[in-house]
Amino acid sequence: MSDTPANPEPDHATLLRNAYAMRAAAYAHMFDVLRERFGEAIALEVGAESTRRLGESMGVKFRGFGPADLTGLCAAFLDGIPNRDAMFAPEILRCDGERLEIQFHRCPLKEAWEAQGRSPEDVALLCRMAGAIDGGLFETAGFTFKGTTWTPGREGCCRLVVEPGPAQS
Repeated sequence: MSDTPANPEPDHATLLRNAYAMRAAAYAHMFDVLRERFGEAIALEVGAESTRRLGESMGVKFRGFGPADLTGLCAAFLDGIPNRDAMFAPEILRCDGERLEIQFHRCPLKEAWEAQGRSPEDVALLCRMAGAIDGGLFETAGFTFKGTTWTPGREGCCRLVVEPGPAQS
């Protein structure tokens, strides 16, 4: 008799990737329903506001770094991403007192939308919608966010650009 179970548990990386795929599907279905009922512009606006609010709730834990500790923010932010190298492949392009710039070369959401057969135009819209999370996160933490999301023809995924925020009075 074997000690190996007939249905072994998936590893953590697989479970995490599956969770991102489900999140991607939920975003896509919500976007589709909103677009069908209210048009593309409203779907994008409502979806982005929803994901921005999620980012705002996440950004609270990074407030101690605002408005100007970009090095501390970089380490804390990247260290908080589970399985970050395999799932997002972040490349720190710049991290100093004036600017934090991180290029993500992969994204499990984008990859899931592509696997679902979404058009490049839809993937770009979904990236804009989901990418609003970053503005909410970094601005709530006290920084200025100037990042961009993926567009057709561009390599990689999001580029996060974070600069010091306004001084707290």
